[in-house]
Amino acid sequence: MSIILDDSTRVLVQGITGKEGRFWTEHMIEYGTNVVAGVTPGREGQYAAGVPVYHTVRRAVKDIEIDASLLFVPPRFAKDALKEALDAGIKKVVILCDGIPLHDTLQMREAAHSSGAMVIGGNTSGIISMGHAMMGFFPFWLDRVYKPGRIGVMTRSGSLTNEITAEIVRAGFGVSSLIGIGGDPVPLTRFAEVLPLFEEDHQTDAVVMIGELGGTMEEEVAEAIENKVFTKPLVAFFGGRTAPKGKKMGHAGAIITAGKGTVKDKIDALKTVGACVAERPKNVGSLLKSLIATNRIKI
Repeated sequence: MSIILDDSTRVLVQGITGKEGRFWTEHMIEYGTNVVAGVTPGREGQYAAGVPVYHTVRRAVKDIEIDASLLFVPPRFAKDALKEALDAGIKKVVILCDGIPLHDTLQMREAAHSSGAMVIGGNTSGIISMGHAMMGFFPFWLDRVYKPGRIGVMTRSGSLTNEITAEIVRAGFGVSSLIGIGGDPVPLTRFAEVLPLFEEDHQTDAVVMIGELGGTMEEEVAEAIENKVFTKPLVAFFGGRTAPKGKKMGHAGAIITAGKGTVKDKIDALKTVGACVAERPKNVGSLLKSLIATNRIKI
């Protein structure tokens, strides 16, 4: 079982005829993703990566059943592209671009909630159901990183994801689903909103969270554990934990405000509710082994 995406999910790619859109669509299809259509205004009637291209999302859904949309669009067009997908009735959307205007992201999150849709991004590598399908750009051919298994991963950091996931594999595990929440200041879906999906997934036995300083998403995870919304073992690792106090970080989402969002705050909150926090990436695997043995879970 996968969360959000599997090999039966019918995927539309908005911006499919661009260089990146076409390149990664070909790799998604190679991986097993069921890409059924693409959209680029003015290109209807053409084919890209072997799938038909339409002027608009509405024209595509009129011809083909579509479950999810992946957006390869510049940040200034992301809000309109999302609105087009939501208006056409699509309930799962992944937005890859970073630097979406802050005011736009606030409106986009509200639009997603109003439509009952799950929108992942922006500033994300996407999502991957290991061994089945992906929406985004993942070097899935790296077996030391992308091995199917029973550990869920949710991450704010694209740069740390491969390193941490490789440690999961090195410890003898694999990954069920990997969700890139994204690193922009306003993520369209937050960690705590993904946790119930992992909780319900019978093929996910534990979760690894890759967090960062700034924001309060990791503290929200601690609250979810405390409130029994999530009851499975959880291991966290934080990027930016050694950043000097008062140092301005370059990552858009790494902002500490009103005395909240420090790595220490996050670690204290998670440890209080029984989660484990790795000091280094190489510790993630051993902590997983310990938690899973304690909980008597057979992998």
